[in-house]
Amino acid sequence: MSKNKIINDPLYGFVSIPSGLISDLVSHPYFQRLRFIKQLGVSDFVYPGAVHTRFHHALGAMHLMGRVLESLRNKEIEISEEEFEASQIAILLHDIGHGPLSHSLEETLLPGIRHESISYQFMKALNETYHGALDLALKIFRNSYKRKFFHHLVSSQLDIDRMDYLTRDSFFTGVMEGTVGIDRIIAMLNVHDDQLVVEEKGIFSIESFLHARRLMYWQVYLHKTAVSAERMVVNIIRRAQYLAGGGNKINASDALLFFLKRKYSASEFAQQPEILEAFGQLDDNDIWGSVKLWRNHPDTILSGLCNRLLQRELFQIRLTTTPIKKAHIEKALLEIHRSFGVLRNDANYLFSHGTVTNEAYVTGGPSINILMKTGKVVDIAQASDLPTIQAMSKILKKNYLCWPKNLSLSNAL
Repeated sequence: MSKNKIINDPLYGFVSIPSGLISDLVSHPYFQRLRFIKQLGVSDFVYPGAVHTRFHHALGAMHLMGRVLESLRNKEIEISEEEFEASQIAILLHDIGHGPLSHSLEETLLPGIRHESISYQFMKALNETYHGALDLALKIFRNSYKRKFFHHLVSSQLDIDRMDYLTRDSFFTGVMEGTVGIDRIIAMLNVHDDQLVVEEKGIFSIESFLHARRLMYWQVYLHKTAVSAERMVVNIIRRAQYLAGGGNKINASDALLFFLKRKYSASEFAQQPEILEAFGQLDDNDIWGSVKLWRNHPDTILSGLCNRLLQRELFQIRLTTTPIKKAHIEKALLEIHRSFGVLRNDANYLFSHGTVTNEAYVTGGPSINILMKTGKVVDIAQASDLPTIQAMSKILKKNYLCWPKNLSLSNAL
């Protein structure tokens, strides 16, 4: 068993990593890999300070879980030592399944597989390593434990994951609009009928929390330049997969080549330990190291994309609230085909289109519940006096088009 450790977190000050199982998990290679995966993917192309990692976030979330559970104990909510540790483990490992550049490459390297599913597979593997010590943490993570509020703290619309990443992302990007009153929210949390609730006097803090989340999405997570950089990375990996699948020589780490040569299903991840082991060796360094190698690749599409990304010659991007017409897409691809002298099908690698969405609060599913002074529990959308809370429950969509910056598509679009 490892000894107790103390780290200095820029947000919370000195954070204690409990000795024993949690300390051992933090030291495990699966978790240490998170040191090399940036929390915000390619957002540092916009906000240079956004270079914090999933490792930072996971430790911060574990710390907040401890604070929340202590606060609930002070309100005479019975929480055993086993439940306390299992909850901290569940939140500590909740993001362990993230791949390189966080969300950016999920659709490309792992199509159809959510990172939560891979987190679960990692947790099961660790549970075998530690002889069933993660049994309760797994139940909390997958919401099969009888006391449901523990899962709500790990995954809900007011979970500890969001509390930490909003605060941390705001701090490192410098976008102060994302600042969240963590201390106040923690003090206002309670449990009623086994459900996580917020005491009525905490309504204003929850309103601020939802506003902060909405602003952070448009200003950081869905910033148009970050979207542009992300689409370039996606197209680079797509092109590398195409070349590798066709037998072309692609220099890359063994871990990255493993996922470039073929795609794996969720069931294969669960049934073939070697796939999970390969994924456990994959991080941002594999991607950026390959991009630097591929800038000299004989395939001009791959090398061109890599050079543009490394020199921050990002795609031009246009955001619109109106649907993108198929005719506009065809014209744009034809113009790229003519201007760059590439095959018509290959023009897709120099172009991207899609939709980004922002929904600060989801109604109709698990809600943020307010415990009124009368003892009644109501949804925040009904409890709040602010009409904007209900407005934030509407899904806002923006459509985007991306193309090489040195190409004018004004006539095509």
